[in-house]
Amino acid sequence: MPGFPRLKPSYDFVVAGAGHAGLQAGLKAGLLMRTACLLDRGRKYSRSYYAPKMDNIPGFPDGISGHALLDLQVEAVRRLESRVGYFTPARVTAIVREGEGYATTFEWLAATHTVRSKAVILALGVVDRMPEIDGKIDGIFPWANQALVDFCLLCDGHELTGRTVAVLGDDAFAARTALDLFDFEVASVEVLTFGRPFLGGVAPAERAALQSALDARGVRAVETPVVGYDGLREKRFGVRFADGTTRTYDRGFSALGWYDLHQEIPRSLGCAFDPDGYVITDDDGRVLSASTHEPIPGLYAAGDLRNGWNQIPEAWATAERAVIHAFSSYLD
Repeated sequence: MPGFPRLKPSYDFVVAGAGHAGLQAGLKAGLLMRTACLLDRGRKYSRSYYAPKMDNIPGFPDGISGHALLDLQVEAVRRLESRVGYFTPARVTAIVREGEGYATTFEWLAATHTVRSKAVILALGVVDRMPEIDGKIDGIFPWANQALVDFCLLCDGHELTGRTVAVLGDDAFAARTALDLFDFEVASVEVLTFGRPFLGGVAPAERAALQSALDARGVRAVETPVVGYDGLREKRFGVRFADGTTRTYDRGFSALGWYDLHQEIPRSLGCAFDPDGYVITDDDGRVLSASTHEPIPGLYAAGDLRNGWNQIPEAWATAERAVIHAFSSYLD
């Protein structure tokens, strides 16, 4: 086991967050002979940590789990420990502009620390909203961990061909997700609203258009509250309803959107956001100011936090662009 890293007073980069994007940013900084402080709340907070198999990762034709991929990235970062400090579990509490750089405050080893840097890369990620039963979300995890409930159509849609699918959600996003599933030639789709009215908060014209499209595909909504899940041993997604009925599907698909877009620190730094709540950057990952719409000097965002597609190869690319831009155009 490696020892604890030694915290330096300042670095070229502070990377806030260490999922796939943050780890790639730290690695790239080290490879470019720059120093980086990589602050990881913990791998279990990465969206892919519990993914049992991902097929869209270059170099792994047979797929790889999210946990294993994160382990490999951490191993690569640790090889550069003379330049890259990897601190975990570390929780970033504040980032403020100081002169021409930044001061980042974080909690690590039961103490509060502040470190300074010329550039900051925000790689805080986002958190999926999970379906609740009696106010608790843990009931869905066994099914999600065995890939019986999916969260990303672009990642896992190809696995759903010929399968029966239950879409979890009640709004327009859930309806559009149900329709998009047919691009992957699913056998059938139903929408489970967990007791909420289907499309209840959608404007009448949009609701009518969505309902017409769903009717044409034979998609119905089940508005009965859900009280539990079954079928894990059989590798199926079984659902128990409050009225005593049950339904069984090949897979579930969560269309509940985001629980947390981690906006607090970006807002404190004056970042601009798009209508969906993502941080707006230019093509080089430079964060744009909410007031001027110009790049904020030395501030970058990478991965799911920024506007773009929520894909691991995309996260890597945004991290690379951010570090390379800072290296070539910003750092002394």
